[in-house]
Amino acid sequence: MTQVEDPAPQSQSQSLAELARRYGLRPAIARPRFPVYLRQLWQRRHFVLTYATSRNVSKYSGSALGQLWQVLTPLLNAAIYYVMFGLILGGSKNIHNYPAFLLTGMFVFTYTQRTVTAGAKSISGNLSLIRALHFPRASLPLAYTIQELQQLVISMGVLLVIVLLTHEPLTLFWLMIPIVLVLQTMFNIGAGLVLARLGASLRDLNQLLPFIMRTWLYASGVFFAIHDKVVNSAGLPEWVATVMYLNPAASYIEWMRDILIAGHTPPQLVWMSCVVWAVVALAAGFWYFWRAEDRYGRG
Repeated sequence: MTQVEDPAPQSQSQSLAELARRYGLRPAIARPRFPVYLRQLWQRRHFVLTYATSRNVSKYSGSALGQLWQVLTPLLNAAIYYVMFGLILGGSKNIHNYPAFLLTGMFVFTYTQRTVTAGAKSISGNLSLIRALHFPRASLPLAYTIQELQQLVISMGVLLVIVLLTHEPLTLFWLMIPIVLVLQTMFNIGAGLVLARLGASLRDLNQLLPFIMRTWLYASGVFFAIHDKVVNSAGLPEWVATVMYLNPAASYIEWMRDILIAGHTPPQLVWMSCVVWAVVALAAGFWYFWRAEDRYGRG
């Protein structure tokens, strides 16, 4: 005998769907429209800021020196990189004020590196929170970016003191530092949102990220002058150096060096690159992350 399926469950689900459409009901976890989503994020700005600040405070709460590590960490990193790349490997040759050159590159790159790495773990590392509470999931990558920005403010204070100690003049160009940091933060938010969505579905991404970040570090001119190393030393075509300057990490590093170090003059294209990367990454990152809003925390 052929078994005939009971049509009742199917007709019941259809009637429920029609009833929901008639009264404008939507699933509780449905993805909101993009303008509504941005408005919800703005309404939760205090939560994002408080979450980021509390993570920063708790990060060093178990150590004897506490929040002093926020100053000691960039100082120790500065000393290690200067000894390794400036003295032992001789990277300071033909570079004016190599300590300021190196530290500017390290602090600016580290901001992007730490933000992107944290963003990749922001969804997969907070599944219990996501499953327990209803809020725009983009709040988590944003909070991680603000956390790293708070750390950067302290690092930049250390950097500016070091730059002055290396006899660089205090000029009106220093007023442009917040502009560079705002543009870099926009890029970091966008990149963090993209990595957050990828990290939520690709379990192996966090294992690959250290290798990707290390490659990005060496390709961004943190330890060497791009044009001198690529064109003058390696004899490669000029367009190779241009491509390396267009790398977003290199662009923000070069612009910051142009502000802080007298005599350091990068190509003008790095300023345009910074603006383009900031706008494109922020817009594309929010859109890409929002498209999967109703899938985070499942499975």
